[in-house]
Amino acid sequence: MRKITVMTFNKSSRIAIVGSGAVGCYYGARLAQHGYGVHFLMRSDFEHVSTHGLVIKSHQGDFQLPKVQCYKAPEGIGSCDLVIIALKSTANDSLPDLLRPLLHENTAVLTLQNGLGNEAFLSGLIRKDQILGGLCFVCINRLSAGVIDHSAQGLITIGEYAGEPTARTHSIAAILNASQIPCKVEPSLGLARWRKLVWNIPFNGLSIAAGGLDTERILASPALSQLVKDLMHEVIHVANHLGYELPLSLADDMIANTRGMAAYKTSSLIDYMAGREVELDSIWLEPCRQARDAGKPMPKVEMLAQLIAACVGK
Repeated sequence: MRKITVMTFNKSSRIAIVGSGAVGCYYGARLAQHGYGVHFLMRSDFEHVSTHGLVIKSHQGDFQLPKVQCYKAPEGIGSCDLVIIALKSTANDSLPDLLRPLLHENTAVLTLQNGLGNEAFLSGLIRKDQILGGLCFVCINRLSAGVIDHSAQGLITIGEYAGEPTARTHSIAAILNASQIPCKVEPSLGLARWRKLVWNIPFNGLSIAAGGLDTERILASPALSQLVKDLMHEVIHVANHLGYELPLSLADDMIANTRGMAAYKTSSLIDYMAGREVELDSIWLEPCRQARDAGKPMPKVEMLAQLIAACVGK
C-alpha cells in the first residue's frame, strides 16, 4: 500500500493560485505579503502585473506587491505543495490541463469556488484525500488590471472533502490566519456549503433576475425581501433533509447582516454585467438536482434558476 504523507505548511512551501481574478489575487497577495511563496497563474492581467505588480485597496489597510511571481502557463510554476483554485466553476473544464503540471503525489488542492459539485469534479482528476473545499465570505472586486478592492469581511472556512479535519487542514488554516486572512476549520464541508447557499442562492440570483440590483436595493423592496426569506427557507429545509442541520433563524440573521452591509453587487451580477458566464450550474442547478434526488424539491429556487437561465440566454 502506498504511504500518503500528510503535508504541513510553512514559508518554504510552494503555493499556486489558479484563477487570478479578484479572489485569487486578494488571498494570494495576502499570503505573499506575509512571506509565503505564492505563484500566480494569470491570463488577462499577466503583462500588467508582471511589470507593475499588484495593488490591494483594503478596508484593513492598502498595500502593494511591486514584484509578483506570475506565469501564463502552469508549466512555468511546476509542482507545488498547495494549489488554491479561485477560478469560476464555469471554467472547470480547463482544470485537467491547468492542474497536471502543478501536482506532486501529496499536493493539497483547496477549491474556493462557489456552489456545489466542485470537489466532486476534482475527485475525477485527483485523489479524494488531496481535496479540500473553502468558502469565502468577502466583499471584493477587481477595479482594473492588477488593482483589487477589498471593501468588507474576508473570512475563509475550510474543510476536508474526504472526511473530518486533519493536521493538514489546521496547518492551512494557520498560514491563512498568519497572513491576515481569518480562517476557520469546518468539521463538515457539506454543511458549510449548504449554509453559504442560503445566502448565495437568493442574493446572487435576484441581483440578476430582478434587473441588476445590489443587495441594498433588493432588501429595500418588501416583495423581494420576502422572496429572499422564502428562498432561504427552501434551502434550509433541503439542507436539514440531507442531514445538514441549519436553523430557520439563519435566514433572519443573514438578512439582518446583509442590511448592515454597504450596497453590494454580487459576484454573479458583476459577471452578468460584464458579459461573462454566470455560475448557473454550481449555484442553482446542482442544488436543485440534489434536492430533487433527495425527494425534497425547491420550486421557488427552480423558478429563480429558470429566470436566471432566461437572462443569460441558456
